[in-house]
Amino acid sequence: MDEKPTVEAFMRHLQVCLEEAGNIGDTQEREQRLWQLEAALQEAILYKNRVEQLLQHGVDPIHLIKPAADGSKPPTPRKIEALNTAHAHCKKCGAGLENDLSFCPSCGYENA
Repeated sequence: MDEKPTVEAFMRHLQVCLEEAGNIGDTQEREQRLWQLEAALQEAILYKNRVEQLLQHGVDPIHLIKPAADGSKPPTPRKIEALNTAHAHCKKCGAGLENDLSFCPSCGYENA
């Protein structure tokens, strides 16, 4: 396997896990697992969007940023900015959607 793992591949993996988790017999265990996977998927979306933002501004997100000579710090990541970089919007609640998702991470509505 020569390809390196990508965020997109991880997000697809989480989607498959979400589908599989729907088959868990114990209601409480199923619900807990679905929440874990949905939270992980949302964090992956935020990370992907933040990396894209940084790259658009010419910042390499993988390398550490050295402090500026004047002592100023780089801006802290804001979740709302990352969420707003989505390409489509949920038909039900209007939240930003990623192309890889068939559902809304905010309300769960199937946007397929």
